[in-house]
Amino acid sequence: MVDITQIIRFDDLASMDSPIHNLEGRIKLISTIFIILVCVISKELFIPIILEIMLLIILKMAKLSYADSFKRLLMLLPFGGAVIIFQPFIQPGNVIWNYSGLTVTDVGLNWAILLFIRMIVCLTAIIIYSSTTPLQEMASSFRKLKMPRDLAMILSIMVRFLFLFVDELAAIRKSQKSRNFTIHGKNTPYKWRVKQVGYTIGMMFLKAYEQGERVHKSMVSRGFSDASEMFNEKKSPERNDYIYLFTIIIIVIVLEIILFKYSGQLGYFGQNLAIN
Repeated sequence: MVDITQIIRFDDLASMDSPIHNLEGRIKLISTIFIILVCVISKELFIPIILEIMLLIILKMAKLSYADSFKRLLMLLPFGGAVIIFQPFIQPGNVIWNYSGLTVTDVGLNWAILLFIRMIVCLTAIIIYSSTTPLQEMASSFRKLKMPRDLAMILSIMVRFLFLFVDELAAIRKSQKSRNFTIHGKNTPYKWRVKQVGYTIGMMFLKAYEQGERVHKSMVSRGFSDASEMFNEKKSPERNDYIYLFTIIIIVIVLEIILFKYSGQLGYFGQNLAIN
């Protein structure tokens, strides 16, 4: 079972001191979305590969571990990789490999490679953003970028009480451990262990419901209503923030110019691999 208390370590990691950590939240969010959009619309490998190299440099500037970031990347890969792995077998095109009815086409293979590089770049950008931005700052950045008020309220409350949920779950698991209970134990029947895990999940739902009722009553007693506005800290981006964002934009523009003028000289990296 994955230790959910690791989320606390991730938030501590996002509170470190580095040139990337110190950037304003909105700038980091906008730059992340911009990189993802550019990567998704790219039909050649050239731009995504250069963007990945740039992200690896940013990862170093943020003083993040390449090994830890790679482990997080591997944990996320199966979600999109399950779709990508079938592309060479289902897309029409010239057959380049055939065995027992399974065929791999050139179009499908090129499309799978492009999707894989896109996914790597997008996941790397998200890992950098989540590793350099505390949860509360993420919620604040979305609010400042005019996220719908109700969604912003839900996100802020969720972030505020997420650690309380983690503490409650940690207390329950500690209590179970003190009684020598473990889901992987072999001294008790498997069905009984699964039932205990179900009881734990049900207990967490009840605790979450009760906590939500208490929070709602507390907010109402302080004058909260559906027309209430949330406090929004007034913090303007500084010079370094604009330099970071404009540098990324300029790099993308230069890459587009290079691709437009020298696509024929880039060989496979300048070839259009998208499915038309």
